Amino acid sequence: MKLEIEIGEKARALEIERDGARVNCRIGDRTVEASVAEVAPGTYSILIDQAAFEARVEPRGGTLRVTVGPHEFSAGIRDPRQWRRNRGAGIEAEGRQQVIAPMPGKVIRLLVRAGEAVEAGQGILVVEAMKMQNEVRSPKSGKVERLLVSENQAVNAGDALAVIA
Repeated sequence: MKLEIEIGEKARALEIERDGARVNCRIGDRTVEASVAEVAPGTYSILIDQAAFEARVEPRGGTLRVTVGPHEFSAGIRDPRQWRRNRGAGIEAEGRQQVIAPMPGKVIRLLVRAGEAVEAGQGILVVEAMKMQNEVRSPKSGKVERLLVSENQAVNAGDALAVIA
């Protein structure tokens, strides 16, 4: 996918090639290879050269607010129709949703109980993978119908962790 992005006052051409969890991004003559997993709507776990990052992307009017650690950026996409078509423009999930493990690891903490009300984006459990703790968030506002895992349980990528109704 080819896009033109604006970060601050600079516009840059961005080319993204995705093969499963592997992503190659080319900005100008620089190419970066990363492993990316969406751990919750708008929240991504990114691994680049053994360095791990969590990035949050939120639509804000005609731009995107991108937060990586303590850094926050405002980004604009010159072809917003392409972005909306590919990403759903930040719409909250509807209906019963299964929360899926984004990567293999170990559940180290449950943040909610079955029957508890949750908001979209609220953390429901923490999975530790590659010595990094990843908070798995609710894809929608609703009620935790079931937790399918317990603390200290090993999980594989794609395993169902919880059901939100």
